[in-house]
Amino acid sequence: MAEFHIREAASTSASTPKVKPPPKTSKIPSQFCYGPSDDGTDENLLIFLHGLGDTHISFTKLGKALKLPQTAVLSLRAPEQVPFLYEEAYQWYTSFDDLGETIEHPNPTPAFQFLSKIVEHLTRDCAWPISRIHFFGFAQGGSVAAEFVLDRWKAQLAQSASKSTDPDYQSPSSFGSIISVSGPLISYPTLSKLCPTPILIAYPPPSAETALPSGAIPAFKKGFQSVTESKLKSQGMPNSREEWEPIMRFWSQVLSKRQMEGLYEVMTGSST
Repeated sequence: MAEFHIREAASTSASTPKVKPPPKTSKIPSQFCYGPSDDGTDENLLIFLHGLGDTHISFTKLGKALKLPQTAVLSLRAPEQVPFLYEEAYQWYTSFDDLGETIEHPNPTPAFQFLSKIVEHLTRDCAWPISRIHFFGFAQGGSVAAEFVLDRWKAQLAQSASKSTDPDYQSPSSFGSIISVSGPLISYPTLSKLCPTPILIAYPPPSAETALPSGAIPAFKKGFQSVTESKLKSQGMPNSREEWEPIMRFWSQVLSKRQMEGLYEVMTGSST
């Protein structure tokens, strides 16, 4: 026969606010949409980065539809408009040359500078710890998310090596997680210590137009300690419960959960 045991969950300090201040328009150099957690507890922040030629609007809708517990969402529009197009289409870095041809080896540095300003605002003015900030990027947005996190980690390692004897120096910190859908790394990582940020790579079959290049997964494993793979049945965003299930399971493992005062935890057991 099953037995139920109820115990009071540990309460969170009253000095820690449940709701974070929203980002300020004056501090984010592009359009964005922000939504606090549906349950009134902002414990995690999920940042969405769209793909090449898109805007933040579609991911704004996705963020609201997901309703992840204790998770606020921030959907960012890339800072550069794609040239030669009249419609609203944006890119995270210059992707085409003057003739409209795709640049084979693009420079994503402008995207890093853009995201650094935003992360600085989120941590300094909005009280978000780095470890509670998570990324979800599609295609070019996924590439930028992974490259940005690696670039920041590499800079921290270099700083740590030069200031390791300073008693006031804080050890490197890492972001909460990354999900990259069809977004390979642009560069091949060379790190003295792998980045501890967990990453999930969702990718379509090799025959798909958006298939990852050969060697993409080994490249991620050269940069990150924890790499989870999720195979999609078709190209584009996950579009079925089966394709979303590994992503939701990943989030259940990496998103923080805040125990609130007055909540009780139900435990099951067995009796003979």
